Amino acid sequence: VAEDDRCILPIGSTEQHAQLSLSVDSILAERVSVEAAEPLKVPVFPVMPFGLAPYFAGYPGTITLRVETLTAVIRDVIASLDRSGFRRILIVNGHGGNQPAGAVANELMINSPHLSIKFHNWWSAPKTWAKVQSVDPSGSHANWMENYPWTRLAHAPAPCPATPKPAPDMVATKAAEPVLARELLGDGAFGGDYQKDDAVMLDIWNTGVAEVRDALEGPWPTRS
Repeated sequence: VAEDDRCILPIGSTEQHAQLSLSVDSILAERVSVEAAEPLKVPVFPVMPFGLAPYFAGYPGTITLRVETLTAVIRDVIASLDRSGFRRILIVNGHGGNQPAGAVANELMINSPHLSIKFHNWWSAPKTWAKVQSVDPSGSHANWMENYPWTRLAHAPAPCPATPKPAPDMVATKAAEPVLARELLGDGAFGGDYQKDDAVMLDIWNTGVAEVRDALEGPWPTRS
């Protein structure tokens, strides 16, 4: 921190991802952070593996926090990073349900003007999301958009489906309690293809890495 007061805090989730790893969101958030930060020599802290996923609570293996638990953890971690001398903190988020963590980050800067905290949804950042949409607008939870060699299970209990999944009724799913949501979603994927060519995915990935690096490089507004 004597030379560089930047760091990255990746946050993810442990939840159902159809035929993929339960840790997809955590794996992607940590890996994209490490690859983005490495040439800049910016430290990346271990990924926070649990987030807000109450809608998937009907699936075994899903772990979900209360909103107040997640926000309390973010407060405590940021306070620890501040004590260590980090003043520019990039939270790289891999899970859509974790948006309250971004609100807390903004709130923390009200009384700590020496801090600059950014909240970055890596998969939906403008350039990365545009790349996803150019490949297939169906990109979403647990389908091809999250299917990378490093999020697949080495010993999957079933092969990756070869045909696209019809889109489920997401309006009904979002209004359903967890057991009914599981009935509506089936394997948990949100529809569309389950897998794309790895070369296509690597192109999306490299865009995501570059966009995280751009966020690291600034600007970093501070008031003091």
